[in-house]
Amino acid sequence: MARDFTVIAVDQRGIGLSEKTRSGYDSATLANDLAALMTKLGHQRFSVAGHDTGYIIGYALAADHRDRVDRLVVAEIPGPPGVVDPNNPPPPLFIPEVLNNKLWHIPFNRVNDELIVDMVKSNADAYYRYEYSIQGGGATLPDYAIEYYVKLYTRDRNTLRASFGLYRAWDAILQQNGARQNEKLTIPVLGIGGANSWGPAAAGGIAPAAVNVQSLVIPGAGHWVAEQAPAAMITALSTFLAP
Repeated sequence: MARDFTVIAVDQRGIGLSEKTRSGYDSATLANDLAALMTKLGHQRFSVAGHDTGYIIGYALAADHRDRVDRLVVAEIPGPPGVVDPNNPPPPLFIPEVLNNKLWHIPFNRVNDELIVDMVKSNADAYYRYEYSIQGGGATLPDYAIEYYVKLYTRDRNTLRASFGLYRAWDAILQQNGARQNEKLTIPVLGIGGANSWGPAAAGGIAPAAVNVQSLVIPGAGHWVAEQAPAAMITALSTFLAP
């Protein structure tokens, strides 16, 4: 991508090598982080591509800073939480096992108690390997990538706690997205899903909040579309983001 575009790859607040603040994990604050970063780097207008939690933050960035985002790519969750299609309401808590296995970590991670930190810390490798496996749609990431991510998440207790920050701000995010949906995005939006994961739901989930949504389903890919199908992702992004 960097051959043809200026690419800025960001670790969101609390994740990777970014600062582990005690608060500020709601989508509005996370979007403001990115807007401030782009101002600091000298980019008034830009396009955004976000995967998973990046989907949530990308939508917030496009909705809250409409004068700055040209195009939006969102990948691999079934829509921003709180954005509701009245004809297709969100799944209830008691859902089929195949969906529960992919989604259980959200209510687990939302529990704002040190017990969650203790439980994950005590068996972090197994916890994350399960997630990488179950979300992979029949495949998963190579060991070197999983080992890198697990080491990064668990290098100290504060880092691990911060990784749950967005989930613990879920109530605020639901409210924020419910309000954002009242003014639909008018910029072009591309929703990308893996055929073995969320597929067309990646685009369908944001359709109630945008007027110009395109959909792409990548064959053979699960949740980890960038790692599992890098060539297809580069082609899709380059085509959609081209001036």
